[in-house]
Amino acid sequence: MHNLSETFYGLSVGGLVGTGSDFECGETPQNSTSFYTTSLRHLPLLKNPKQTIAEANYTSMDESWISDSGRGSAERALWPLLFACLAATVIGYKPVIIVHGLFDSSSDFVNLLRFINESHPGTNVSVIDLFDRSASLQPLWKQVEGFKEAIYPIMQNAADGVHFICYSQGGLVCRGILSTLPDHNVDSFISLSSPQAGQYGDTDYLKYIFPEFVKSNLFHLCYTSVGQRVSICNYWNDPHHRDMYLNTSDYLALLNSERPNPNATMWKNNFLRIKRLVLIGGPDDGVITPWQSSQFGFYDANETVVEMKKQDVYLKDMFGLKTLDARGDLVQCVFPGVQHTKWHSNDTVYTACIQKWLT
Repeated sequence: MHNLSETFYGLSVGGLVGTGSDFECGETPQNSTSFYTTSLRHLPLLKNPKQTIAEANYTSMDESWISDSGRGSAERALWPLLFACLAATVIGYKPVIIVHGLFDSSSDFVNLLRFINESHPGTNVSVIDLFDRSASLQPLWKQVEGFKEAIYPIMQNAADGVHFICYSQGGLVCRGILSTLPDHNVDSFISLSSPQAGQYGDTDYLKYIFPEFVKSNLFHLCYTSVGQRVSICNYWNDPHHRDMYLNTSDYLALLNSERPNPNATMWKNNFLRIKRLVLIGGPDDGVITPWQSSQFGFYDANETVVEMKKQDVYLKDMFGLKTLDARGDLVQCVFPGVQHTKWHSNDTVYTACIQKWLT
């Protein structure tokens, strides 16, 4: 027999969209890539996941699950489900789209899905299942186009807009989407420990990808046409070789309008369509280097960190940071004690830095 408390109160994370075991509150786009969604699972009263309560054929229910004498109890147990669906409809939480980082996949975000499910029942949450694991090393512009194709239908089906939660490298992918998509409807862009100002550090990730290089000589590879075919090189920002970065970076330098870009004004206007930018990071991250890059701070030529508001990209408002700040729509959340791979599974971080923005 099914556990009713799990069935009706759990609002547990469902499987892939379209699986027959899930009943969902509201409609979910079916023409994007595979993604996870919050749903009410294992509801045997509904034989079709898109069937409504009124259409359910109660007389054909599996009698091993419920007898006629128990029908009243089962119907009473449905009330929490009906209330959850009604609450989601009335409150109208915007869909949430999650973009993963380097070497991640959609399956790594189960805890984050649960946090959203518990605080915002009925929210459609999509973790886009593209460029997983080693495929995340592909060039970022290629990833932008792939994610954009998967995400755009979700946006089109969300009249009130969507929220982005973009983790690590995924935060840079999301910036590419926001800059190049003129009609996006992203409300909150939540950048979760993402190297927004670039990366320059000897981390385990670097040693794994480029075992023959350290941070001081990786520019020999990254600032070439071959190197720019690897995602991490698209945002490798060597403070000792600034000119090479500006001349060869095909991704970050363009996004930042640090190198000539005929689309700079249009990209800035597109980016500024967001209602809010939330920057989350912390000093114990251990991967993002310097960790202040998650807040648009970065090294100068002496490897001294210069904070965001003293950076040219802010002072000259190159792509909209200063405008967002003047609007009151730039939020910084610095959280100590969190390692890089734990950001999306830390409920305290979620409560303090993310939950309030998912309206």
